[in-house]
Amino acid sequence: MSKGLTEIYSGMGRGKTTLAIGQSLRASVQGKSVIIIQFLKGRERKELDFLEELDGHDIKIFRFEKQDKRYEELNEQEKEEERRNILNGVNFARKVVSTNECDFLLLDEILGLPEKGIVDAGTIADIIKMKDESMHIVLTGSTFPEELIPDIDSFTELSTHDYYLEREE
Repeated sequence: MSKGLTEIYSGMGRGKTTLAIGQSLRASVQGKSVIIIQFLKGRERKELDFLEELDGHDIKIFRFEKQDKRYEELNEQEKEEERRNILNGVNFARKVVSTNECDFLLLDEILGLPEKGIVDAGTIADIIKMKDESMHIVLTGSTFPEELIPDIDSFTELSTHDYYLEREE
């Protein structure tokens, strides 16, 4: 069995989730079981639901947030309620890793949780440290807590550069 990696896709650029979903699909095509847990996206982000319906692929998607809006758009009372829901998602991620429930785990936008004050980077590091040698974990988010450096194998930073070309009329 091959050694699973711990990878991070981070940065202010677009495409982190798309890149991670591509990795998830590749793992699934290779016959691996895949679990995707999304954080900080609210319930409105349902564009990945089609993945669960792909015949012959073992992909499960979990979202623990109840609000339709993104976390930063919520009022303080709604944020407190969502914080509890998000912590349930973090605890579920911990369970998935500790029980080796899948071959490939995507923790989409989990790296944004420390910035929002929901969990600290140490909580994320503890989850990573529990992983079995064979499990592959991908974590995404716009910020990268440097405390995770000792526990990861690969860090990819995405940035966006807009180039406007002048066109002749």
